[in-house]
Amino acid sequence: MPNANDDNPSALSQVQNRAVAELLRVSPVADDLARRFEEAGFRLALVGGSVRDALLGRLGNDLDFTTDARPEAVLKLVRPWADAVWEVGIAFGTVGCQKDGYLVEVTTYRSEAYDRTSRKPEVSYGDFIEEDLVRRDFTVNAMAVALPEKVFIDPHGGVADLAARVLRTPGTPEESFSDDPLRMMRAARFAAQLDFDVDPEVVRAMKAMSERIEIVSAERVRDEFNKLMLSTNPRKGLALLVDTGLAERVLPELPALRLESDEHHRHKDVYEHSLTVLEQAIDLEQDGPDLVLRLAALLHDIGKPRTRRFEKDGGVSFHHHEIVGAKLAKRRMTALKYSNDMVKDVTKLIELHLRFHGYGAGEWTDSAVRRYVRDAGPLLDRLHKLTRSDCTTRNKRKANALSRAYDGLEERIGQLQEQEELDSIRPDLDGNQIMELLGIGPGPVIGNAYKFLLELRLENGPMGQDAAGAALKEWWSTQS
Repeated sequence: MPNANDDNPSALSQVQNRAVAELLRVSPVADDLARRFEEAGFRLALVGGSVRDALLGRLGNDLDFTTDARPEAVLKLVRPWADAVWEVGIAFGTVGCQKDGYLVEVTTYRSEAYDRTSRKPEVSYGDFIEEDLVRRDFTVNAMAVALPEKVFIDPHGGVADLAARVLRTPGTPEESFSDDPLRMMRAARFAAQLDFDVDPEVVRAMKAMSERIEIVSAERVRDEFNKLMLSTNPRKGLALLVDTGLAERVLPELPALRLESDEHHRHKDVYEHSLTVLEQAIDLEQDGPDLVLRLAALLHDIGKPRTRRFEKDGGVSFHHHEIVGAKLAKRRMTALKYSNDMVKDVTKLIELHLRFHGYGAGEWTDSAVRRYVRDAGPLLDRLHKLTRSDCTTRNKRKANALSRAYDGLEERIGQLQEQEELDSIRPDLDGNQIMELLGIGPGPVIGNAYKFLLELRLENGPMGQDAAGAALKEWWSTQS
């Protein structure tokens, strides 16, 4: 796989050798597709993230190609070849398809740029792959392998940057970020995803141009932020967003956590605490990355700046910061176009994250346990993880005491779940039984009676229908 611009084509780098094995694995599909394009008079190359991942020895089943064929010609070539075809990206020159378990995207050589008034990129097509590569975000994504001959194309030193684990832009960072300001967030995402360093010139451009991110649609910002949050090391990317001023534009609640320390240093660095809670929550994940848990961990204390009070004794308080934080999270996530369900789940976790600490050293009554489980609902497992992650004290004795207390709570929950089916707590009487006992028809009063019985159930556990009926009649006698 020699470099087309290399005077010594036999001198393959170590990373290029790793790529050979990866490309051999996908070659039946890639070569077959390339021959179709070649026979039709077009060129095809594996490109971008696919080449980068092949060089890293981690190429998956998502394959990105670039071609001089226009989208309509690409459709004509892939339709009889692929198992399935979709055109959702065709306005941007991309045709997607599936073949033998591989997800394939073929994109026409292109360039795109934003103007000062548009949220959507303007797309124009090119005729040469060099034009396509120079417009890409970073040099490690500006490499290609021409097929089927497998000629390696690296005009911007992507292999060297990959080996050095550094992110640079093919042209100047200012030109790259003017073309698509979302690339500034992508720098943070790749830093987190690949654990790469960002070139100082790129960082300087991000700081100088951070306001340009506001021209990008909320949906694109959200999607890029999600990829960062789901990466292996989100702290690194988040720190870059904060340090460059980008977070101030897209998630201002995060840099706001960097509260100035009071003169006695009597409260934690809330920003660092939040990043540590995020890392500890990630350590507790069992079935892969959990975006809801990670967002809740990052945002759980965003109400603290609004609620901070300096007390007369020199202490600092943040009363009701969980309620304020839930409201702030809902507003920010709604602005970023998160789904209603995700907004609801994240804000509920933020609202409940202090509930455990409201019971002191663990004096949990059965009633309190039932309410804890009822309020958490399907988020109970995530709430367990968030609450445990929220302990960042360096005092081992205090940390161990909190851990033991929560162990005790989980054990109590387990015992009551076996006895009472806590996952589906409901009154001992349903709506029809309530109407029959009270001799009335449907109406608001039935809802009030149901709530009364539910409170009894939470307070006392299962009562049985006779006892619940007697309590209901006594309640009804007090209603005017």
